[in-house]
Amino acid sequence: MRIFIDTSAFYALLDRDDANHPRARVAWTSMLEGTNSFFTSNYVLVESHALLQHRLGIDAVRGYHEDIVPLIHIEFVAPEVHRSGMGALLSASRRNLSFVDCVSFEVMRSLGIKTVFAFDPHFEEQGFTLIP
Repeated sequence: MRIFIDTSAFYALLDRDDANHPRARVAWTSMLEGTNSFFTSNYVLVESHALLQHRLGIDAVRGYHEDIVPLIHIEFVAPEVHRSGMGALLSASRRNLSFVDCVSFEVMRSLGIKTVFAFDPHFEEQGFTLIP
C-alpha cells in the first residue's frame, strides 16, 4: 500500500510524551512489517524539522533525518501544486487549516494516494483514510 505521512504522525512517533505516541509506535511498526511504500512532501519535511527542533531539540531532528527519512519517498512540490494548495487554503477560509495540509492533499491526489498516517482530522474531512 502507498501511504502518505503527515507531520502529526512524525511528531507523535518521536515525542514519547505526545498523547498519540503509543498508537503511532504500534502503527509504524505494523506498517514497516508490510509491503508498504511511504511518501511525504518536502513541505512536510520542513514543517516536521521545525516542529521537532523547536519542541524536542536537534537530537530529535538528527534521529528523524537519519532513521526515518531514508525510508520515505520525498515528493518535491511543483509550482502548480503550491498554487493549488494556496487556492484551496484561501477558498476554505478556515483559520485552523494549514497551508502544508492543503498542499499535502494536492500531492496525495496527484499521486493517487488514499491512505495517510496522520493524527490530523483534516485528512479524513478530505476523504482520505487515516492510519491508525
